[in-house]
Amino acid sequence: MRVLIAGGGIGGLTLALMLHRRGIECLMLEAAPEIRPLGVGINILPHAVRELASLGLLPALDEIGLRTRALSYLNHRGQVIWTETRGLHAGHDAPQFSIHRGRLQHMLWRAARERLGEEALRPDARVVAATEADDAVRVTLASAAGARETIAGDALIGADGIHSTLRPLLLGADPPMRWNGIQMWRGALDWPAFGSGDEMIIAGNATAKLVFYPIGRPAADTSTRLTNWVVYARTGAEGMPPPARESWSRRGTWEEFAPLVAGFALPFVDIERLARETREIFLYPMCDRDPLERWTRGRITLLGDAAHAMYPVGSNGASQAILDARCLADRLAESADTPAALAAYEAERRPATAAVVRSNRVGGPERVIDLVAARAPDGFARIDEVARPDELEAIVRGYATLAGFAAPQPASGAP
Repeated sequence: MRVLIAGGGIGGLTLALMLHRRGIECLMLEAAPEIRPLGVGINILPHAVRELASLGLLPALDEIGLRTRALSYLNHRGQVIWTETRGLHAGHDAPQFSIHRGRLQHMLWRAARERLGEEALRPDARVVAATEADDAVRVTLASAAGARETIAGDALIGADGIHSTLRPLLLGADPPMRWNGIQMWRGALDWPAFGSGDEMIIAGNATAKLVFYPIGRPAADTSTRLTNWVVYARTGAEGMPPPARESWSRRGTWEEFAPLVAGFALPFVDIERLARETREIFLYPMCDRDPLERWTRGRITLLGDAAHAMYPVGSNGASQAILDARCLADRLAESADTPAALAAYEAERRPATAAVVRSNRVGGPERVIDLVAARAPDGFARIDEVARPDELEAIVRGYATLAGFAAPQPASGAP
């Protein structure tokens, strides 16, 4: 069996490593001429870290990321709504990692190159057409210079992201991306460590929210951390076309979101100073795509954002792509009937990821902030006078159960 993988992102590279471990030949086809460390911080949840650990990648993750100890949801004044331990500290058998997306992709690319060989990874090879014939799938590739060639394999996996080229080739007419009206300003910089140095904070009110967490340790200074931050707020009406193409490289400025966080008073961070000291601020519209009725046609299927792009709440985008990769590799290893293996993979993963997409559309676990903002917009004396602990737990733990990473022990809850 020879599997062609379109897209050298986190999901596609994890799939390549999973297939190699199972003795299945694959060829990685990446459209970009070179891999660059794009993006900012993401989280990899324990159920996905477990899969990366099964590939022997835990030491490499420790070199480039941080194991997350705790997550707290706060209001705009820094009052605690809900706090819980994460990863190993919550009783999982694997940690949660906060990590720079580009560093993670580079690590996976290096691991794939070392294990599969240089010839198994082809940059500057964009998939532009695919057809099935004679028990194979034939794929037309184009380089940035316009050169074309056709290759063949037993299966083609579209792991080429939210702007997937393969998705419309597979499905025909592809509806446009769905924007919920929320803009995100994001950045990462070395910043003084706060708390225990491995905590994640999400704070906000009905106007805007801040996500703030460390994603790596600088080489020399133990008092600082490479720290990821996101400010997001509704700036348009839901259902409008995105204001610009979703991209890892579009720039924003502090002045664009300064009025949105004017009412914040967080004791652990000066948002203006944080933004002004960030060398590059990136601007993203919060977009997803409607869950699909099918991912697969014969020997072709989709994986990761190409199949189930979701709003970046709940830390699930990359994690779900990693789970896709494990499931797909298992199904291909179990069956000599490639189309049947792809169909079995879709039957398992499509309903699970569709549920996460829909939950993220209503705020995911961050709905605890919205609930408290609606009931106590100016703050509170005691959180249990605003929201019952079981209400908050139903939101936070219910989402974790839905997405498959619920802690084996009860969440910590409100202080």
